[in-house]
Amino acid sequence: MIEDTLLEAEEKMDKAVEVAKEEFSAVRTGRANPAMFHKVMVEYYGSPTPLQQLASFAVPEARTLLITPFDKTAMHDIERALSSSEVGANPSNDGNVIRIMMPELTQERRKEYVKIVRTKGEDAKISVRNVRRKAKEQLDKLVKDGDAGEDDGNRAEKELDALTKSHTENIDELLKRKEVELLEV
Repeated sequence: MIEDTLLEAEEKMDKAVEVAKEEFSAVRTGRANPAMFHKVMVEYYGSPTPLQQLASFAVPEARTLLITPFDKTAMHDIERALSSSEVGANPSNDGNVIRIMMPELTQERRKEYVKIVRTKGEDAKISVRNVRRKAKEQLDKLVKDGDAGEDDGNRAEKELDALTKSHTENIDELLKRKEVELLEV
């Protein structure tokens, strides 16, 4: 029972770290990156569809991104979705591909992005701590109900604390790398 609780907590913490990675990759740096467009939804035949399902991406230069729609009739819908997205892209359409030129980031804008990334990192750490709290409540209940001994409960709690610490350190490391990437000129 204790092992199940710890295993479930570890899986949820791993998921929180993965979500943090995805969130960090969506924040743009000075380079063009297809991951920035993961959350862009295109109105395609009346239903919102992820952009990745409608087009392929290519990065010919550091600040240029080419989006080639699989269905040319969706070109204007994709362009509209990109223009209205929070990515801040300014697409240009030549009839075959959509070209996005990423503008040079100012120092002020880079610092704003660092703040955004820190907030996302803190959110990820909060979710890891919430998983720890719920798992600890389950462990305490097992000990209280007599399903596990007190020594086993203490050992499991130490394991849980070690798991929490390693996952928050992992998030901190990801955050540090993203900050360096953002501030790199």
